[in-house]
Amino acid sequence: MSFLQKMERKFGRYAIRGLTRYIVILFGIGYVFSLMNTGITEYLTLNVDAIFHGQVWRIITWLCIPPSGGSGLLNGLFFIIMLVFYYSIGNTLERTWGSFQYNVYILGGMLVTLITGFLCYFVGLLLYGSAVGPYVGMAIGYAFTTYYVCMSIFLGFAITYPDMQVMLYFVIPIKIKWMAYVYGAFILYDIVTYVRSGNPFAWIYIVAIVASLLNFLIFFLLSRNFKRVSPKELKRKQEFKKAVNANTVKAGQARHRCAVCGRTELDDPTLEFRYCSKCNGNYEYCQDHLFTHEHVK
Repeated sequence: MSFLQKMERKFGRYAIRGLTRYIVILFGIGYVFSLMNTGITEYLTLNVDAIFHGQVWRIITWLCIPPSGGSGLLNGLFFIIMLVFYYSIGNTLERTWGSFQYNVYILGGMLVTLITGFLCYFVGLLLYGSAVGPYVGMAIGYAFTTYYVCMSIFLGFAITYPDMQVMLYFVIPIKIKWMAYVYGAFILYDIVTYVRSGNPFAWIYIVAIVASLLNFLIFFLLSRNFKRVSPKELKRKQEFKKAVNANTVKAGQARHRCAVCGRTELDDPTLEFRYCSKCNGNYEYCQDHLFTHEHVK
């Protein structure tokens, strides 16, 4: 039994059922705010410097900002498609994994993002000084977003159902695993772009990407049962394999041998061999000696 399965037996009743529904609702609220063009979304981001200056609501409200914003009919259409897609795969994952493990995966990813954002802020103060704190906080707010929450949902679905085919934009049929490969290529491209950008805060964006993948790796390490790869289990498998090989009949060797005359099926293919139930031990006899031999006591 994996670590998460053990935890589920104890705390599974506390899981939030239908978690994806609430994520989609938060995205919808954030999108409505972005349509207002009042700049209110700037007060919702995970700006750690602003949090330390009293805007503590940002610890939660950054979850309201959807991965893509903007206004207009076309943007609104893509936003609806995105919500429908993530709502569908999120619910599928919850039904497959169970509500508790799905909660751990998503909420754990949010917690990792939050903690990593604070750590980046403190590292930024050490590197640049407290005077640059507001700029470090803004960079963290732009880097640590719900984009990586959606990334976690997608990667989890891709590794669970790699061969499932979906209709990209309701038009293009494609398997999830190929979308995941393309997704991974974009992630590598983003990392290389940030490294080559020369931006002093580029490392914050790279850390945000690594943190999102770290959550993905941690969850699947916790959800695996490592007993089957433990040294004790590996030794048992090796011993079993040796025992099987020792009892395996090689080409040219006899499988049956009479305990009296020593003949085998290689000497005469028409011979029949049987074990004697009255002998004390596994003694095999040919048809000529099965009823005439002296029983071993």
